[in-house]
Amino acid sequence: QVQLVESGGGLVQAGDSLRLSCAASGRAFSTYAMGWFRQVLGKEREFVAQISQSGLNTRYADSVKGRFTTSRDNAENTVYLQMSSLKPEDTAVYYCAATPNYYSDAYDYTFQYNYWGQGTQVTVSS
Repeated sequence: QVQLVESGGGLVQAGDSLRLSCAASGRAFSTYAMGWFRQVLGKEREFVAQISQSGLNTRYADSVKGRFTTSRDNAENTVYLQMSSLKPEDTAVYYCAATPNYYSDAYDYTFQYNYWGQGTQVTVSS
């Protein structure tokens, strides 16, 4: 079992930056690739970013590429999502999730992930 807890969400203005954190406890954090997803009420949860177990490899949704950066600290059992140049359309609940398989072609599908956090709200005003 892996328990995930997100933090760092809030209300910001367009153009601002925000950093989300996801703290993990339980089984070996470093054996899991970590993903970030977001969801707007009434819509499907969508992929944002993923980072490999070592932290050396990352991938991003086109909508956030160049603005968001994910990183991890395996010694602290924490993964981060640094969000810059935020836009109103980035408003959503953000979730972190864990999967043992970074190299799956289904990396952007929710079913690929075994464990999820409770989510943190990010609201970007125009």
